[in-house]
Amino acid sequence: MNSLAQDLFVQALEMEPAARDAFLAQACGDNAELQLEVQRLLVDAERADSFFGDEDGATLGAEEFQDTYAEKEGDVIGPYKLRQRIGEGGFGSVWMAEQSVPISRMVALKVIKAGMDTKQVLARFEAERQALAMMDHPNIAKVLDAGATATGRPWFAMELVIGIPITDYCDQAGLGTKERLALFRDVCAAINHAHQKGVIHRDIKPSKVMITLYADKPVVKVIDFGIAKATQGELTDQTLFTRFEQFIGTPVYMSPEQAALSAVGIDTRSDIYALGILLYELLVGKPPLDAKTLVSAGYEEMRRIIREVEPVKPSSRLSTIMGEERTLLAKARHVDEAKLGKLVEPDLDWIVMKGIDKDRTRRYETANAFAQDVVRFLGDQPVTATPPGVAYQFRKFARRRKKILAAAATIVAVLIAASVLSTWQAVRATQAKEAEVRERLTAQAARAHAETQEKIADTERRRAESELSRAEWLVYAGKLTAAQTDLETGRGGLAQQYLGECQPNLRGWEHRYLWTRVNALLTLSGHKDSATSVAYSPDGKTSSPAARIIPHGCRTRKRVKRSSI
Repeated sequence: MNSLAQDLFVQALEMEPAARDAFLAQACGDNAELQLEVQRLLVDAERADSFFGDEDGATLGAEEFQDTYAEKEGDVIGPYKLRQRIGEGGFGSVWMAEQSVPISRMVALKVIKAGMDTKQVLARFEAERQALAMMDHPNIAKVLDAGATATGRPWFAMELVIGIPITDYCDQAGLGTKERLALFRDVCAAINHAHQKGVIHRDIKPSKVMITLYADKPVVKVIDFGIAKATQGELTDQTLFTRFEQFIGTPVYMSPEQAALSAVGIDTRSDIYALGILLYELLVGKPPLDAKTLVSAGYEEMRRIIREVEPVKPSSRLSTIMGEERTLLAKARHVDEAKLGKLVEPDLDWIVMKGIDKDRTRRYETANAFAQDVVRFLGDQPVTATPPGVAYQFRKFARRRKKILAAAATIVAVLIAASVLSTWQAVRATQAKEAEVRERLTAQAARAHAETQEKIADTERRRAESELSRAEWLVYAGKLTAAQTDLETGRGGLAQQYLGECQPNLRGWEHRYLWTRVNALLTLSGHKDSATSVAYSPDGKTSSPAARIIPHGCRTRKRVKRSSI
């Protein structure tokens, strides 16, 4: 059987007969063969011939089928009187019923249709009843009673939930982001309770999450555990299994592992994914994947899209909505159109994207962890959800594009091999030349080193010579200074000695000047003392008539005669 036809058949069974033709025309498109197959299945279902096969589809009450009993208003089933049909699917009906004993109340009574009581249907029905019976949470509809009709068809009564889907309620009430998140937090609490009881819902979507009013306060009620799965033990003793390549759930809200139809077991993280899709729709107004696109894509392409196509962030999706849809969306969220793109903050973006990550190991581990991150966001606290790193994004891309990357890797390998071969040949061809270049460079380096050492030696020599010359000049300057000092104190002999010790090559005008002064200190004729003052005649040959000779160390003044020098 065509699996896509089977899925469309299941969806069509949940609809009123008048709506089925339009649904099939839209879902099947130009695929007339697919549409005929679904219609054939619907006809077979009306004849109580199950599409699941003869082994599981053999009817239990075939002898009564020809005289099918259909419930109607006013009929009594157990202690309940049917008042109004409020829902109908391919296999069962849901009635609003009145209970009079032992207490008076209105309930929702679900009963299998006559002729549809196959083993598979009975197993699903019993699984739902058992799942609901295990729950005890204010946000999950409670099972109140169970039994069988006079013809043996099972029924169960549950809490009557009069409400509308959560997305419709939020839009009609014009709730803002924080109010929507508060309701979503309660949904997480309900699903977390189911998980703690060992039950996976497997079909979370807006129509299964109802909002009802108690004292004008909106209250979340999760309903319909019809395809629930037990994580521990069994929900029913009857035969119940998922056939190979059978979709369980609604494609738009289905996790990638559900669509993969692999041997990997479905766990609570599949419900986490569906919760993420629900939150995405609450924020954006539509799920990340379009239902019409999925159905029209074909079975295999639908599975590929669910497994591989990455959804855009809610904020990015909001920014692309235009026209009348944008106006309605802004009105439903009670914000201006200009502010619609900023309705989802970055942290909220990553909370949603963590919930709907294709890799279930990166999703929230529990529904409670999902809810706690929402609470942290509402309290302006740091959230645990963060954008994925570059390495992770590359791994995801590699998994989605295995064939392309394999071909690219092959091409790269060939190019690398060719490059290695050509490089090896080039290396061999240039080895001699490289050796020659190395030798030349080595010789040049040796010459440069020798020149450098020679320059260093020359520099050191010049420095040494400079230091020696400086030392000689210092000695020369010292002797001149000493000679000058002795001249000023009248010690001509010492001054003459110092001047005589000066190196000839250093003697300059200063030496000649001091030497002239030394020679001027003459010992005059007839007097052995040194003269401190001499006056010369204008012709430079005789002394002045008034010249005095003052002996060194003498306190008296002596006048000397004129004499020639």
